Amino acid sequence: MAVPIMQAVRVGAYVVKQHVTRRKRYPLVLMLEPLFRCNLACAGCGKIDYPAQILNQRMTVQECLDADTEAGAPVIAVAGGEPLLHKEMPEIVRGLIGRKKYVYLCTNALLLEKKMDDYEPNPFFSWDVHLDGDPAMHDASVCQDGVYERAVAAIKKAKARGFRVSINCTLFDGADPKRVAAFFDEVMAMGVDGIMTAPGYAYERAPDQEHFLNRQKTKQLFRDIFRLGKGKKWRFTQSPLFLNFLAGNEQYHCTPWGKPLRNVFGWQRPCYLLGEGYAKSFEELMNDTDWAAYGTGNYEKCADCMVHSGYESTAVMDAVRRPWHIAKVALFGPETEKPMAPEISLAHQRPAEYVFTQHVDAKMAELAARKKPAAPPRVNRVSAPAETADAAD
Repeated sequence: MAVPIMQAVRVGAYVVKQHVTRRKRYPLVLMLEPLFRCNLACAGCGKIDYPAQILNQRMTVQECLDADTEAGAPVIAVAGGEPLLHKEMPEIVRGLIGRKKYVYLCTNALLLEKKMDDYEPNPFFSWDVHLDGDPAMHDASVCQDGVYERAVAAIKKAKARGFRVSINCTLFDGADPKRVAAFFDEVMAMGVDGIMTAPGYAYERAPDQEHFLNRQKTKQLFRDIFRLGKGKKWRFTQSPLFLNFLAGNEQYHCTPWGKPLRNVFGWQRPCYLLGEGYAKSFEELMNDTDWAAYGTGNYEKCADCMVHSGYESTAVMDAVRRPWHIAKVALFGPETEKPMAPEISLAHQRPAEYVFTQHVDAKMAELAARKKPAAPPRVNRVSAPAETADAAD
């Protein structure tokens, strides 16, 4: 099983509690992004297109722990940028594990072998290594040769040391189902504990805009992959219903508050993928965000999104409502032959707004204000009376 039994039980109990108490919106996973800086420049990434002053910002250990306190989610995914560039990352991870939170530390693994001694195997901790396919696929995705080889070497070393290791596989237009299926076979043979997979999100600032999948292509790609996986023991760290959604069998709407993001700007609105404003607190994010303005069918930027950060929580909530349905999908796998579920209409979606620059300008102004030295105190000089001056002479 990709997710340990105890983790599944604890997270399941958390979700059921939210339903019993009729809590309308709650987080399933806290996405924690303590920095944007990375040691790669992937063509499909929209996270590193910031001025150096912003790339140099880091969330403190206390800010990370405070974000956990505010959100209260049972699972925390630490992303970036590249988290292993953060000098205080070991302390952050220890602090979160000490609170009995399940921590997935996302990394491209280029620094993993060097930094591994700073961490210890723990039931609450897992490495989540970015690996987008076989050597040619992955190295093309990250725009650098040899990265796949180094990542696999680090994975094997981490497994030998007793760590849990999963992979995060993002797929783009042009992916060959047979190659992806062969890759899933290969990572299972490595002893990887689980696979997380999804189509890439069309970040508006990503250098490569030509290879993002639309929803129909996404569904067909994953149907073809899952068809090839019938009878194989691929282990996924995701809900079977989310995988069923990827294969076009569920008409889900996204649940953006299910995986809220805290980064160096604040609490990002509306979700991990789309930054169109920032709240000062988690409560403000939950209560003051116009959630109806976002999602497929509501907003142009969300039209093709099928990413786990928006839809995994929807699938988990559906599992609570329809336990017999998830049991069936878990037993037989995603449907790959029957007609797909109807698509969400885009007829009434509002047009995209482009606000990246204004958020960057606001942050740059804030950073400039922090560095501006305080003005020296003003001293009023009073001339001595004439007679005093004469006496001094």
